[in-house]
Amino acid sequence: MLAAVIALVGSLFFALGAALQQFEAAGTARPGLLALLRRPRWLLGGASIVTGGGLHIVALGLGPLTIVQPMGVASLLFALPIAATLHGRRPSRAELAAAGVVAAGLIGLVLLVPEHDGATHLDPAGVLTLLGVAGAAAALLWAGSFAASAAGRAALLATSSGVLYGATATLMRVLVDGAWNWWYLLALPVPALLALVMLQRAYAVGHFGVSFAALQIADPLTAVAFGALLLGEPLPTGVLPVVAAALTAAGTVALARTSPLETRPDPIRPSLTTSDHA
Repeated sequence: MLAAVIALVGSLFFALGAALQQFEAAGTARPGLLALLRRPRWLLGGASIVTGGGLHIVALGLGPLTIVQPMGVASLLFALPIAATLHGRRPSRAELAAAGVVAAGLIGLVLLVPEHDGATHLDPAGVLTLLGVAGAAAALLWAGSFAASAAGRAALLATSSGVLYGATATLMRVLVDGAWNWWYLLALPVPALLALVMLQRAYAVGHFGVSFAALQIADPLTAVAFGALLLGEPLPTGVLPVVAAALTAAGTVALARTSPLETRPDPIRPSLTTSDHA
């Protein structure tokens, strides 16, 4: 029970952080990290996300994965009302229902992944393969976003970010669970920083519900795929994973249709006149 409560509070912090960062990035033509780093609310969002991640790690130390992970998915349901409040509106029932379907499907997928107790190791060639595959997939998604609608662009950019975050999670798992290798430490910042850049670009489009849902889906699924491809971890089998994946996909499509376009254009700074200098 304590693990579930801590994980739920962590999800709330993560949702608050994501909503704050999207509010600051929304409507900006070029949401560069240097510009966003000068915005206190964006930094507060980052601190909230770090706090949520820390609480999630504490929860994993107190309870089983089957209890903690579903609480993490709840951040999607928390984030939508928080983001809507920041933008001065109420989330619609259809929007929340679609998010609930996404969460249900994602929880099913997470819980159906078999546990793996074997040794976790990745040699330098494996690290390069991981970065190469993740980078290529992220680049294709980024390129495809230019030809998509606003909702599709948000989804593709956030999926690109999720793929890179999934690669980061795989490296982190190897670093923590496996034999330590300096290759992991050197490679870790590369996908993490690129993922952050892609996510802010997704947030800037304005469809927060779509981008956050796509991130929540792509991140764990990519980590599972890399675990199977490079670490020899088992994949879920049977009909239930297919049903869960179908639920997740249907919920994401519905969310793309119901999530409104939320932008927050940067105010135009008035030009200085002669009297202003006086």
